[in-house]
Amino acid sequence: MATGTGRGRRFGPRQLLGIGAVIALALAVFPQFVSTYQTMLLAFGMIFAIAGLGFNLLLGYTGLLSFGHSAFFGVGAYAVAFTVRELGVTSMELLLLAGIASTILLSILFGIVCAGLTRIFFAIMCLALSQVVWVLSNKLYWVTGGSDGIGIKWPSLLGMFHYSGGGAFHRFVHDYYYYVLVIFCVVVVAMWLVCHSPFGKALQAIRDNETRAGFLGIDIRRCRLIAFIVSGSVTGLAGTLWVPLTGHVTPDSLHWPFSGEILFLTLLGGFGNFTGPIVGGIVYNYLKVYAVATTEYWQFVLGGALLLMVLAMPAGIVGLVSRIAARIRRKEEDRA
Repeated sequence: MATGTGRGRRFGPRQLLGIGAVIALALAVFPQFVSTYQTMLLAFGMIFAIAGLGFNLLLGYTGLLSFGHSAFFGVGAYAVAFTVRELGVTSMELLLLAGIASTILLSILFGIVCAGLTRIFFAIMCLALSQVVWVLSNKLYWVTGGSDGIGIKWPSLLGMFHYSGGGAFHRFVHDYYYYVLVIFCVVVVAMWLVCHSPFGKALQAIRDNETRAGFLGIDIRRCRLIAFIVSGSVTGLAGTLWVPLTGHVTPDSLHWPFSGEILFLTLLGGFGNFTGPIVGGIVYNYLKVYAVATTEYWQFVLGGALLLMVLAMPAGIVGLVSRIAARIRRKEEDRA
């Protein structure tokens, strides 16, 4: 698939639309052939892919490494839990609004502080701010439930689908999968448009050469602030979608290691292209789930996967596939 940073083969709009339609159709029929558990795993994968797309707008397109994106993910999740507990809201659409609004506000506050920073200073400031949120989530236990967290019941979808009684879990997972799938497709299209817009090109110019971008008249701080807000909001949307499926949220979703997981999945798929975080989010979810189920040393498995990726696949899964495909095309051209 076409990359977002100008590397690899480019497809036309019709080709992209056709490829996207085939992938969306495959995802739509997936639950018809697998168990409820496998359906839930792929739903989680799409949610993490959304988080990766948000994160990659900063890392891949703006050249800024953030260690604080767990704050956006976790705040989106906690906003859902608070809205359910305090206001008794059961509509998923209203919960989405609450989660998105909360993460937009947080990303604006963080962005004002961080947008003027670069390199390690930006990364450390994001980490410091996210740690403040994590500490508050632990200390304000009468609000957040502390380490016990907050549990929620399955929300209603579109005001028509309610879940209770026997078989409610299977029905909710099945319906929620398609709910997530629709939002996932919308986010992919929206982020593709952002990344390939003049604004996206400005971000790439800032990433490649900040000084020259400034000479061209690009407002660097403003562009970084907007990118930060969009990035945090999309990652927060992922957290908002995540908590109804887990039914529970704890401060772990706000802690800095979770930011590392978002970074890991982005690197796994490949941050040098648009599709990398999508592939990385889905693959990472399966890798972690089966590593945890297989061995108590699952951290070692993930660490080994990261080491292998750095040594053998520095461009990630998508980068490796693209490189192999390019070699095959060159061989075919040489034979012709």
